[in-house]
Amino acid sequence: MEVRRDVFQAIADPNRRAIISLISQERLTLNGVAEHFNISRPAISKHIKILTQCGLITINQQGRERYCEAKLEKLSEVADWVEQYQQFWSAKLDALENYLNELQAKKVKSKSKKHDTKKRSHIL
Repeated sequence: MEVRRDVFQAIADPNRRAIISLISQERLTLNGVAEHFNISRPAISKHIKILTQCGLITINQQGRERYCEAKLEKLSEVADWVEQYQQFWSAKLDALENYLNELQAKKVKSKSKKHDTKKRSHIL
């Protein structure tokens, strides 16, 4: 029975993110991928397997070599999820900005009134 994985599991690991980045720039063999990392070949194979299960890469056999190719369409799931929170936080920060502007306006108005009161008392 194969474990069902999602794209969030794939990007959770820094090595897998680095592999995705590497393969997105060029098609590489499994050995070609392994050459870029200071981790064991079995560890690279495990990461490649997870990325394949998540649908972020495919492996194509050409003769004796197996080539890894990036399939980055699945990353749109991550972008969509992040977008929800980006909109949420953008709205919260806009509300905070408005609140701070109102406080600043009240502070300026209050200082202006105090200044006017001092002028009047000085004149009298």
